[in-house]
Amino acid sequence: MPAVTRRVALAALTSTLFILGVNTAVAGGVGSNGSRDVKASGDSSGRVLQSRITFNVKGAAPSEDGGAITSNAVDWEPPACWYEPYWKAKDFKKFNEAQWSIHESVGGAPEDIADDKARYKQGRPYKDFNVDKNDEGMWWVAVTNPKMKDDPASNDCKREPFWVDNGENPDVPQAIDTETLAGLAHQRTVVPPTKVSLAPNGKSTVNAPTWVWLDKGTFKPVSVTASLPGTGLWATTTAKPVSLHIDPGTEDAESLPASGECVINDDGSIGEPYARGKAELTPPCGVRYLRSSGDDAYGLKATLTWEISWEGAGGTGGVLPDGTFATTTEVPVQEIQSVNR
Repeated sequence: MPAVTRRVALAALTSTLFILGVNTAVAGGVGSNGSRDVKASGDSSGRVLQSRITFNVKGAAPSEDGGAITSNAVDWEPPACWYEPYWKAKDFKKFNEAQWSIHESVGGAPEDIADDKARYKQGRPYKDFNVDKNDEGMWWVAVTNPKMKDDPASNDCKREPFWVDNGENPDVPQAIDTETLAGLAHQRTVVPPTKVSLAPNGKSTVNAPTWVWLDKGTFKPVSVTASLPGTGLWATTTAKPVSLHIDPGTEDAESLPASGECVINDDGSIGEPYARGKAELTPPCGVRYLRSSGDDAYGLKATLTWEISWEGAGGTGGVLPDGTFATTTEVPVQEIQSVNR
């Protein structure tokens, strides 16, 4: 085939794939449209497709200083890949036959796609892509978590696309379920910055306590719902603040309490606001610096721990590892012993 003719054919078939809403290269993110670069290939693996999962976040106002929580569990991570229902039979046929045509139009070897043709079209084990069962089931494909595409675990889902009748459990490891969705929602939990109140609010003084607290209602629960349209599958995670950890930013300091862990009060606050007359008291949450910071300042790191629970379709639910988010505040410390009473 002349080169110009091949290019015209490739452009036409590429447009067909765009209309189908898919591509043969790794697409953008879960629930996004992403870039749509097309690469000629005989590989019909679903791992190149982007997931149809959508996310809905409630309770977290956008903030440039906020961010995603970090799991504090060393033995847990969100799913790096999974299998989900993706294609109706007729669409799966159009997609694959378009891929095969592209492969052939650019001079690809027939043997490169022979196995796929045998598997999906010639009855080993599927005949004509199961189009006679178009409304009776779906083709399931492997999908990679776009936030973990460089993780070795993202390559663990190696099954070729497989057919599942409506209402049947595929009974395949890593097939999507509510727990999978909960893990993905956990990964997308974004919280506001941990901006603590300090007293004194200017310079702290050596050997005098610096009070640290978070007012009641400063932090509210944050929920994320992940759902897969058309399946009835959904899961909602809810993150609630439970404790504040204080790191003074220097070894020349004492945390108050010594563990640096300030628990949440019954009213939702953490620590206790400073007031006149408390100068001689030890704050329930704070720091005592033992050395001046000179012309510099110490970076007081406040890390808020969020407890995460989840519930999902079919009465499922449970708990997930706590998440943390930290914010650093610069605290200058002076030698002068001058305390407001």
